[in-house]
Amino acid sequence: MKTLFNSILLTLNPKSGWSRIAENPTGMMQTLVSHTIPLAFIPAVCWYAGVTQVGWAVMGDPIKLTPESALPMCILFYVAMVAGVIFLGSMAGWMATTYNAGERAFDRGVALISHTATPFFLAGFLGVYPVLWLDIVIGTAVACFCIYLLFQGTGTIMQVPPERAFLYAAALFAVALVAFVALLGATVIIWDLGAAPEYTY
Repeated sequence: MKTLFNSILLTLNPKSGWSRIAENPTGMMQTLVSHTIPLAFIPAVCWYAGVTQVGWAVMGDPIKLTPESALPMCILFYVAMVAGVIFLGSMAGWMATTYNAGERAFDRGVALISHTATPFFLAGFLGVYPVLWLDIVIGTAVACFCIYLLFQGTGTIMQVPPERAFLYAAALFAVALVAFVALLGATVIIWDLGAAPEYTY
Protein backbone atom coordinates (compact mmCIF):
# COMPACT_ATOMS: atom_id res chain seq x y z
CA MET A 1 0.00 0.00 0.00
CA LYS A 2 2.86 2.36 0.85
CA THR A 3 4.52 1.63 -2.50
CA LEU A 4 1.30 2.42 -4.37
CA PHE A 5 0.96 5.69 -2.48
CA ASN A 6 4.55 6.61 -3.34
CA SER A 7 3.85 5.87 -7.02
CA ILE A 8 0.80 8.12 -7.06
CA LEU A 9 2.71 10.86 -5.23
CA LEU A 10 5.55 10.51 -7.72
CA THR A 11 3.27 11.17 -10.69
CA LEU A 12 1.65 14.18 -9.00
CA ASN A 13 4.75 15.68 -7.35
CA PRO A 14 7.98 14.08 -8.65
CA LYS A 15 10.36 15.92 -6.34
CA SER A 16 8.47 15.03 -3.18
CA GLY A 17 7.81 11.50 -4.47
CA TRP A 18 11.46 10.76 -5.16
CA SER A 19 12.47 12.14 -1.75
CA ARG A 20 9.95 9.87 -0.03
CA ILE A 21 11.15 6.81 -1.96
CA ALA A 22 14.80 7.63 -1.18
CA GLU A 23 14.03 7.97 2.54
CA ASN A 24 12.43 4.52 2.65
CA PRO A 25 14.61 2.33 0.41
CA THR A 26 13.43 -1.21 -0.30
CA GLY A 27 15.27 -4.31 -1.46
CA MET A 28 15.19 -5.36 -5.10
CA MET A 29 12.77 -8.25 -4.51
CA GLN A 30 10.47 -6.10 -2.40
CA THR A 31 10.34 -3.47 -5.14
CA LEU A 32 9.58 -6.08 -7.76
CA VAL A 33 6.90 -7.83 -5.71
CA SER A 34 5.17 -4.70 -4.38
CA HIS A 35 5.50 -2.47 -7.43
CA THR A 36 6.79 -3.84 -10.74
CA ILE A 37 5.08 -7.23 -10.89
CA PRO A 38 1.53 -6.07 -9.99
CA LEU A 39 1.62 -2.82 -12.01
CA ALA A 40 2.98 -4.56 -15.12
CA PHE A 41 -0.25 -6.58 -15.20
CA ILE A 42 -2.20 -3.41 -16.07
CA PRO A 43 -0.93 -2.91 -19.65
CA ALA A 44 -0.69 -6.65 -20.35
CA VAL A 45 -4.26 -7.46 -19.26
CA CYS A 46 -5.84 -4.26 -20.62
CA TRP A 47 -4.25 -4.62 -24.05
CA TYR A 48 -5.25 -8.27 -24.21
CA ALA A 49 -8.87 -7.29 -23.56
CA GLY A 50 -8.70 -4.37 -25.98
CA VAL A 51 -7.17 -6.13 -28.98
CA THR A 52 -9.33 -9.26 -28.65
CA GLN A 53 -12.71 -7.77 -27.64
CA VAL A 54 -12.77 -4.21 -29.01
CA GLY A 55 -10.13 -4.00 -31.71
CA TRP A 56 -8.90 -0.89 -33.51
CA ALA A 57 -9.92 0.72 -36.76
CA VAL A 58 -7.70 2.44 -39.30
CA MET A 59 -10.28 2.49 -42.07
CA GLY A 60 -13.49 0.51 -42.12
CA ASP A 61 -14.38 -2.24 -39.68
CA PRO A 62 -12.38 -2.81 -36.48
CA ILE A 63 -9.44 -5.22 -36.61
CA LYS A 64 -8.99 -7.66 -33.72
CA LEU A 65 -6.48 -10.32 -32.73
CA THR A 66 -7.60 -13.85 -32.05
CA PRO A 67 -7.43 -14.74 -28.34
CA GLU A 68 -5.10 -17.65 -29.18
CA SER A 69 -2.51 -15.38 -30.79
CA ALA A 70 -2.96 -12.44 -28.39
CA LEU A 71 -2.41 -14.48 -25.22
CA PRO A 72 1.24 -15.49 -25.82
CA MET A 73 2.02 -12.00 -27.11
CA CYS A 74 0.62 -10.35 -23.97
CA ILE A 75 2.44 -12.85 -21.73
CA LEU A 76 5.70 -12.05 -23.52
CA PHE A 77 4.87 -8.34 -23.21
CA TYR A 78 4.45 -8.76 -19.45
CA VAL A 79 7.70 -10.73 -19.12
CA ALA A 80 9.53 -8.11 -21.21
CA MET A 81 8.33 -5.28 -18.93
CA VAL A 82 9.46 -7.00 -15.74
CA ALA A 83 12.73 -8.17 -17.30
CA GLY A 84 13.34 -4.67 -18.66
CA VAL A 85 13.03 -3.15 -15.19
CA ILE A 86 15.43 -5.73 -13.75
CA PHE A 87 17.93 -5.25 -16.59
CA LEU A 88 17.96 -1.45 -16.51
CA GLY A 89 17.99 -1.45 -12.72
CA SER A 90 20.97 -3.79 -12.76
CA MET A 91 22.73 -1.52 -15.25
CA ALA A 92 22.11 1.41 -12.91
CA GLY A 93 23.72 -0.61 -10.10
CA TRP A 94 26.61 -1.69 -12.33
CA MET A 95 27.39 1.93 -13.28
CA ALA A 96 27.15 3.09 -9.66
CA THR A 97 30.88 3.06 -8.96
CA THR A 98 31.59 5.20 -12.02
CA TYR A 99 29.30 7.94 -10.73
CA ASN A 100 30.12 7.60 -7.03
CA ALA A 101 26.64 6.40 -6.10
CA GLY A 102 25.63 5.52 -2.56
CA GLU A 103 25.22 2.12 -0.91
CA ARG A 104 22.85 -0.66 -2.05
CA ALA A 105 23.20 0.54 -5.63
CA PHE A 106 21.47 -2.47 -7.21
CA ASP A 107 18.44 -2.16 -4.92
CA ARG A 108 18.22 1.56 -5.56
CA GLY A 109 18.73 1.07 -9.30
CA VAL A 110 15.75 -1.28 -9.57
CA ALA A 111 13.66 1.12 -7.46
CA LEU A 112 14.66 4.02 -9.73
CA ILE A 113 13.72 2.23 -12.96
CA SER A 114 10.58 0.62 -11.56
CA HIS A 115 9.15 3.89 -10.26
CA THR A 116 10.25 5.74 -13.40
CA ALA A 117 8.08 3.31 -15.39
CA THR A 118 5.00 4.00 -13.22
CA PRO A 119 3.32 6.35 -15.77
CA PHE A 120 3.88 3.75 -18.48
CA PHE A 121 2.24 1.04 -16.38
CA LEU A 122 -0.72 3.26 -15.48
CA ALA A 123 -1.18 4.36 -19.10
CA GLY A 124 -1.82 0.69 -19.87
CA PHE A 125 -5.48 1.30 -19.03
CA LEU A 126 -5.76 2.90 -22.47
CA GLY A 127 -5.43 -0.56 -23.95
CA VAL A 128 -8.97 -1.47 -22.93
CA TYR A 129 -10.30 0.68 -25.77
CA PRO A 130 -7.56 1.06 -28.41
CA VAL A 131 -7.75 4.30 -30.39
CA LEU A 132 -4.66 4.61 -32.59
CA TRP A 133 -4.23 8.39 -32.72
CA LEU A 134 -5.05 8.84 -29.03
CA ASP A 135 -2.63 6.09 -27.98
CA ILE A 136 0.16 7.69 -30.04
CA VAL A 137 -0.42 11.14 -28.54
CA ILE A 138 -0.73 9.96 -24.93
CA GLY A 139 2.04 7.39 -25.39
CA THR A 140 4.42 10.12 -26.54
CA ALA A 141 3.48 12.32 -23.57
CA VAL A 142 3.93 9.40 -21.15
CA ALA A 143 7.35 8.55 -22.63
CA CYS A 144 8.47 12.17 -22.20
CA PHE A 145 7.23 12.19 -18.59
CA CYS A 146 9.09 8.93 -17.85
CA ILE A 147 12.30 10.47 -19.22
CA TYR A 148 11.67 13.53 -17.04
CA LEU A 149 11.22 11.30 -13.98
CA LEU A 150 14.47 9.47 -14.76
CA PHE A 151 16.48 12.68 -14.92
CA GLN A 152 14.67 14.09 -11.89
CA GLY A 153 15.13 11.04 -9.69
CA THR A 154 18.56 9.63 -10.54
CA GLY A 155 20.50 11.95 -8.25
CA THR A 156 18.08 11.51 -5.34
CA ILE A 157 17.63 7.75 -5.49
CA MET A 158 21.18 6.77 -6.45
CA GLN A 159 22.71 9.27 -4.00
CA VAL A 160 24.85 10.79 -6.71
CA PRO A 161 26.49 14.23 -6.49
CA PRO A 162 24.44 16.80 -8.46
CA GLU A 163 27.23 17.41 -10.97
CA ARG A 164 27.19 13.71 -11.93
CA ALA A 165 23.45 13.02 -11.77
CA PHE A 166 22.68 14.34 -15.28
CA LEU A 167 25.42 12.25 -16.91
CA TYR A 168 24.29 9.19 -14.94
CA ALA A 169 20.68 9.63 -16.10
CA ALA A 170 21.81 10.23 -19.69
CA ALA A 171 23.84 7.01 -19.64
CA LEU A 172 20.82 5.08 -18.34
CA PHE A 173 18.63 6.63 -21.02
CA ALA A 174 21.11 5.56 -23.71
CA VAL A 175 21.10 2.00 -22.37
CA ALA A 176 17.29 2.04 -22.39
CA LEU A 177 17.24 3.08 -26.06
CA VAL A 178 19.65 0.28 -27.01
CA ALA A 179 17.58 -2.23 -25.03
CA PHE A 180 14.41 -1.03 -26.79
CA VAL A 181 15.95 -1.53 -30.24
CA ALA A 182 17.15 -5.00 -29.18
CA LEU A 183 13.61 -5.79 -28.00
CA LEU A 184 12.20 -4.81 -31.39
CA GLY A 185 14.66 -7.16 -33.07
CA ALA A 186 13.77 -9.96 -30.67
CA THR A 187 10.07 -9.39 -31.43
CA VAL A 188 10.66 -10.00 -35.14
CA ILE A 189 12.54 -13.21 -34.37
CA ILE A 190 9.80 -14.45 -32.02
CA TRP A 191 7.16 -13.74 -34.66
CA ASP A 192 9.16 -15.78 -37.17
CA LEU A 193 9.24 -18.65 -34.66
CA GLY A 194 5.44 -18.83 -34.61
CA ALA A 195 4.16 -16.23 -32.14
CA ALA A 196 2.92 -13.92 -34.90
CA PRO A 197 -0.43 -12.12 -34.53
CA GLU A 198 -3.53 -13.54 -36.21
CA TYR A 199 -6.18 -11.02 -37.17
CA THR A 200 -9.96 -11.18 -37.35
CA TYR A 201 -12.16 -8.60 -39.08
